[in-house]
Amino acid sequence: MPFLKKLHRSWQLYVLLALPFLYIIVFKYYPMYGAQIAFKNFIASKGITGSSWVGFKHFIRFFNSYEFGTLLKNTLVLNFYSLLAGIPFPILLALAINNIQNKWFKKSVQMITYAPHFISVVVMAGIVLVLLDPEKGIVNLLLGVFGFEPIHFMAKPSYFSSVFVWSGIWQNVGFSCIIYLAALSGIDPSQHEAAVIDGASKFKRILHIDIPGIMPVVIILLILNTGHIMDSGFEKVLLLQNQLNLRSSEVIDTYVYKVGLASQAMNYSYSTAINLFKSVVGLAMLIIVNQIAKRAKQESLW
Repeated sequence: MPFLKKLHRSWQLYVLLALPFLYIIVFKYYPMYGAQIAFKNFIASKGITGSSWVGFKHFIRFFNSYEFGTLLKNTLVLNFYSLLAGIPFPILLALAINNIQNKWFKKSVQMITYAPHFISVVVMAGIVLVLLDPEKGIVNLLLGVFGFEPIHFMAKPSYFSSVFVWSGIWQNVGFSCIIYLAALSGIDPSQHEAAVIDGASKFKRILHIDIPGIMPVVIILLILNTGHIMDSGFEKVLLLQNQLNLRSSEVIDTYVYKVGLASQAMNYSYSTAINLFKSVVGLAMLIIVNQIAKRAKQESLW
């Protein structure tokens, strides 16, 4: 009965909680029921329950396939590259914005850096392809001004990961720095006041007050992002992918799409098994990095 009294007294809060709760149940937990088809020979006419069990057959098939090594390598290289290259820039931008005194200039920088995040993936991929066009792209035109030969970036597998990662950093760096700005605003101003009295320069205050103040947030975000180490951003990879750069651009996400949906012989069980493997690896990485953070006496998720 005490719960019913609390529910009656604060029913508005529970109504607000209901929508995200239903979203998580319907779109996050309920689909886990379908993950069992990774262990079955799924036939749509028989349904999930009517399909026969095959155990780890589809996992073994994937591990023994000649694509496995290439797919795993491309996925890990692309995601580790994105993770390592993407960490410092939002932090540096947040520290720079936090120390801008001119309010008009500060708001202008924030708006300009935030804006690319709201461009759709399709448009962003189109912009990248236009900028890197070997004949009319601005990048190759600038290279020509300095006497260099045009480079067909999207035709060379070695350039794909850099194009993907740095275009992503440009698009998301402004939006990613918001959480660091929030963390910086939570730092006690008296620490800066005391440092100024002691004669500390702005650089030393950033080094010894601001960076240690946001470090717990940096570690938490690093742990969370590590859990997505197998998620490559399927849409953008597929849009930038072509037959010439396929050797380095084919990742697990695009392979699952091609096997499960784009193929004439759609194999739902096989593609589900691959995706489940990817999720298990992401979960394992999340737990491992969290434990490392705990042993290092740093912030952790649990």
